[in-house]
Amino acid sequence: MQTTIKIKLVPNKAQKKLIEMTLSEYISSVNNIVSDFAILDNIDKRTTKDVDAYMPSTLINQSISDAKSIFKKYKKACKKADSWNKKHKEKQPKTVTLPVLRKPVAIWNNQNYKVSEAAVSFPVFVDGKSQRLKVKALIPNETLERIQNNKLGTFRISVKNNKLIGQIAIETNIQELNVHGTMSVDLGLKIPAVCVTDSDKVKFVGNGRKNKYIKRYFRSKRKELGKTKKVNAIKKNQNKEQRIMKDIDHKASREIVNFAKDNNIALINLENLANIRKTARTSRKNRKNLHTWSFYRLAQYIEYKANLLGIEVKYVDPAYTSQICPMCGTKNHAKDRKYTCNCGFHGHRDIVGAINIRNIVPVTDGQSLSA
Repeated sequence: MQTTIKIKLVPNKAQKKLIEMTLSEYISSVNNIVSDFAILDNIDKRTTKDVDAYMPSTLINQSISDAKSIFKKYKKACKKADSWNKKHKEKQPKTVTLPVLRKPVAIWNNQNYKVSEAAVSFPVFVDGKSQRLKVKALIPNETLERIQNNKLGTFRISVKNNKLIGQIAIETNIQELNVHGTMSVDLGLKIPAVCVTDSDKVKFVGNGRKNKYIKRYFRSKRKELGKTKKVNAIKKNQNKEQRIMKDIDHKASREIVNFAKDNNIALINLENLANIRKTARTSRKNRKNLHTWSFYRLAQYIEYKANLLGIEVKYVDPAYTSQICPMCGTKNHAKDRKYTCNCGFHGHRDIVGAINIRNIVPVTDGQSLSA
């Protein structure tokens, strides 16, 4: 399974200038090649000799490969649009614009870069010649160990908040575990996650009250800053909140996956919450939290960490899972967090939801989930 590792690059001024120039040249090269393909309405047999770009040949080859991929997706989108227009002649026709890369980026294949304990080296053009640039990088020991113990893929450099970020694709060796069980995870606001195994072991993960307090605190601070029109301070406030919430989600997902590992779980059922913001009914005080809560991010963290252990993750339709009685199948509304049924069954509402999620046959995979 392929995953991506991010590392922070710390170049000196001269190196940063060279890298930024390379990124700009790379996207310019890709855009020019895609434009040529569009004029020809076909992909030609293009080589490094046919491309005029101030880059090493390895980057030119990669830019040709990327341009081919982009143009193929563009043609596929055009065919879909044409098909739709033929079926819906009475409606305004759909059009597809030729993709244009705007964000600076460059990609090296696995044969053209090296990662050491505190640096990454890769070729760029210096005074018209290809030279290997060795750039300082902040690589935690755990990350370095993963890089050294797995097969490397491409190395990508992009710019985020005026900082250079390196992304290394790796082929992870999935661990073989003696697993067989099924576990479900019910996601929510008051209780971020409730896990139930097929042996009816239950685990509550996270602190919803604490999470909501953090969001209220930062929201009130932004409101104060908004009155004084301190735009930069508002952005810093938002970034800080996101860092804290991401850290909380990382820790919660690790706790959930460790619980699955300890109970020999082979499959985790998660709710497909793609349209929860449109369909969920909640109190007025929780409405703002619902629309800013990243269920998608937590689900992705769970899936990513579970896959590293060889645990499969499937997504199920969560409709009525907190209302259906697991014993007799009738629908009942819980009062606060207490669920009772006329058949005699009673329990915590979120546990009921998790049990029903566990019992549903998965119908979608993670790729259908949208933020």
